[in-house]
Amino acid sequence: MENRYSRQTLFKPIGEEGQKRIRESKVLLIGCGALGTAISETLVRAGVGKLILADRDYVEPSNLQRQQLFTEQDAIDGTPKVVAAARQLTAIRSDVQIHTILDHIDGPLIEELVQDVDLILDATDNFETRLLMNDIAWKAGIPWIYGACVGSLSTIYPFVPGQSACFRCLLPVLPAVNETCDTVGIIAPAVQITAAHQSAEALKWLSGNKNAMRTKMLTYDVWNGTNIEAGIARMKKEGCVTCGTHHTYPSLKKEGGTEYAVLCGRDTVQIIPEKERVLTLFEVEEVAKRLGKSYKKTPYFVEMQADGFRWIIFKNGRLLIHGLKNIQQGRKMYHQLFG
Repeated sequence: MENRYSRQTLFKPIGEEGQKRIRESKVLLIGCGALGTAISETLVRAGVGKLILADRDYVEPSNLQRQQLFTEQDAIDGTPKVVAAARQLTAIRSDVQIHTILDHIDGPLIEELVQDVDLILDATDNFETRLLMNDIAWKAGIPWIYGACVGSLSTIYPFVPGQSACFRCLLPVLPAVNETCDTVGIIAPAVQITAAHQSAEALKWLSGNKNAMRTKMLTYDVWNGTNIEAGIARMKKEGCVTCGTHHTYPSLKKEGGTEYAVLCGRDTVQIIPEKERVLTLFEVEEVAKRLGKSYKKTPYFVEMQADGFRWIIFKNGRLLIHGLKNIQQGRKMYHQLFG
């Protein structure tokens, strides 16, 4: 398709040279929900050479209102988001290289994923993963573009190592417990505005227009038509463990043993078994049969009803218990079923 990018190269800040840079770029996108699907489609259509999509979840009916790459059939099938997104993206552009990661992102994994990456894009929904991106960005010297949206609000900022305070420096200012899409809802235009700003910052960096990147954090309310821009340079802390003089990058360090966590804004407990104890889908099926529990098997996970909750067990042993937000109860039920 000879003229595929003709309208983009006519835009003088990009031009032929900028398009070549975009074509040769490699981007890591963490999160494949509302922001992730919008950003990934924009970047694929813009000509990005390689895209790494990482997400731990699967498509549900409530996603369809704002997550633009998914269909009703994806929700019916419970298709992993990275799988459904990759299928649609390659239909849009067959020559794009897409690598999918269906997993929880931790320190060791993100260190592997950033090899030869030009840019990291945030499409997550929690502070813990953003702190992880922040640490690896400063350690590897790779910029990451923060984006968050809830209700009708959007917040966007490109964090460039060495040029600004880092995300961790802002934590005393940012709320410790923030509103989420599951508590106050979200409208699709807030997603689109956030993704558009993130994608614009990405194209600036990838095309070689680094000096054009935003220097102030933007918060925009699409419903009320208001916006605020705030400089963050003065928030930089010399003692910061990420961008300060004596950095240790604490979020990249992983403790041993089984991990238990409540997913942000959802009544769901996630359990990640230690490496020495990985559940197989065969084991899960056998347990379900032995206990007389109803279950459904897909190519990616087994869904099982047990103790009044919906359990999802992925091929790598990672497990979600939906309808539960008590970690201790989740730990107890997990050991009761699987030892």
